[in-house]
Amino acid sequence: MQYDFSGQRVIVTGAAHGFGRAIARAFAGLGAEVWACDILSDEVVEARSLVRSPGGLCQARTVNVRVRAEEQKFVREVCSDGEPVQVLVNNAGGVLGQVGRPLEEIDGEDRDSVLEVNLRAAFWMSQAVTPGMKRAKYGRFVNISSGGGLRPGMTGVQAYAPAKAAQIHLTRQLAWEPGPWGITINNIAPGFVRSNSTSEWQWHDMGEKGQGALIEGLALRRLGSPADIAHGVVFLASEHVGWITGQVLPVDGGRLQSCKLMMCASACRRHSCSCKREPFLACGLTSMPWRRPAWQMSRGT
Repeated sequence: MQYDFSGQRVIVTGAAHGFGRAIARAFAGLGAEVWACDILSDEVVEARSLVRSPGGLCQARTVNVRVRAEEQKFVREVCSDGEPVQVLVNNAGGVLGQVGRPLEEIDGEDRDSVLEVNLRAAFWMSQAVTPGMKRAKYGRFVNISSGGGLRPGMTGVQAYAPAKAAQIHLTRQLAWEPGPWGITINNIAPGFVRSNSTSEWQWHDMGEKGQGALIEGLALRRLGSPADIAHGVVFLASEHVGWITGQVLPVDGGRLQSCKLMMCASACRRHSCSCKREPFLACGLTSMPWRRPAWQMSRGT
């Protein structure tokens, strides 16, 4: 199986660093014309330089994906020559600098901002590129969610996991509509990857015990990289997935949540763990509703 995106136009949101930067580089390396956008102006320009350095085609723009009008303006510029977008990667998301706090301290702005960047941004960007894809009778959407959309998340930010879960269901729902036009819509659910400043902070704050437990819960016994996520995106954006749509692909090193839960289920229900490991870390549930993650507790947040 070979990938060739020559002549294809690809939008990657949240492309300033981490997954987005790796995804942009992967597509450019395969011949695509990449349009990278992010709210972080300096970083997205740096990403453009890295993509271009080996000869890739890349344009970078500053876009706040939480603002529908900015997304629409961006897509109009991308398609100003009358040609459509072939691939849209909705990668923008995250917790917007929030840290874990008790539920009673969360206000409406905290909640809504996380929903906007992880869910609404993907909805409106998808809407903006769909007419051109329908006219071309071809298109690929790849939404980037999180393992936190499939289970309680590690961030401790209450709105994050529900937002990602909603984005996963948005993927499934939207897949029904444009299918007759040859458009597929799929989702990548990454596991924990040291991909940006937030994940680096989480990693170091886990401590050696937490880090070891996290890796022990992976079938491959190692952390992944942004390139691992990019490989999954390239696959779902390729011509080889013409009969795959509405699906969620976990790219997480084979997280062994199910078997760990079987070993620790009864103990975890008692809020303790008899397997002689750090509670909950051993069973892969690092952010239980009744217990804030160890990496947050150690910071006193």
